[in-house]
Amino acid sequence: MVSDFLRVLDRSGDELLELVELAVELETRFVHRREFRPLAGYRMAMWWDGEGFRNRAAFELGASVLGAESVEIPGAVGDREDLGDMGAYLGNWFDAVVVRTPSLRALASLASATSAMVVNARTNHNHPCEILGDLAFLHASGHDISDHTDVVFVGEATNLCHSWFEAAGVLPISVTQVCPPGFEVDLQRWHELVPTPSGTVTVTHGLDGLLHDADVVYTDCWPADADETTKDSFRELQITAHLLDQCSPTTNFLPCPPVSRGEEVTAEAMIHPTCRVVDAKRWLLHAQNALLIRGLLDGGETQAHT
Repeated sequence: MVSDFLRVLDRSGDELLELVELAVELETRFVHRREFRPLAGYRMAMWWDGEGFRNRAAFELGASVLGAESVEIPGAVGDREDLGDMGAYLGNWFDAVVVRTPSLRALASLASATSAMVVNARTNHNHPCEILGDLAFLHASGHDISDHTDVVFVGEATNLCHSWFEAAGVLPISVTQVCPPGFEVDLQRWHELVPTPSGTVTVTHGLDGLLHDADVVYTDCWPADADETTKDSFRELQITAHLLDQCSPTTNFLPCPPVSRGEEVTAEAMIHPTCRVVDAKRWLLHAQNALLIRGLLDGGETQAHT
């Protein structure tokens, strides 16, 4: 069986630790330009039904670095053809299909119909590869994600927020979402999905006392359709340099790109010593490469294609 990656929950805590450890090895090879092509002979489809460049650039570069052939699939997922048919066709030719598409449900339907490994490169509901990259960054920075991690997520229930909640399902992560009333994660649904989580999740509406001991302070953009009243409510949660001054020196401030200075963060917060977002995003490439290697080489056939 191939090993799809549609949610962070698709890997156990131990498997996530193995991935971030492999990411460290891959980063060393990459920095020193040591050739390593474990996926030579493998064929990957890249289907970009959505905007964004970081994950896309990292997946396309990663496929090349690892030795795989990649082909871009044109059009939108499920446009004009049945998803089951499309998945079956792709399974004839490809070992893996990396997909960015709005609907997690459509992605799951595609995955159930193909023999290829399917990787979620972002949906409107979740964004597991981005969180995998952040976990690799924390691990490489010396933080033990197998022990305890305190994450404060400031923003509405976006795809990044949902994926941090997913991570708390399989790792000892404490995630606190901070948002105005009406923008919370559906905790009842989350507990139905993860009845026995390894970590904890909480929703609150104010920042008081939360940031000082946080390992990670995460932000995401404001709602795209926010009116002035809504913007005012989110502005009360804006991350400023003054707030970051009150954090531990070991806190990692990771504002999710694209960043809107003057909204979820101030310009001064982006240059604060705790802001490590550029370094964190460096690990996206290596975490995704680790995912592909483990999924393709360990998820079913164990011998490299020739």
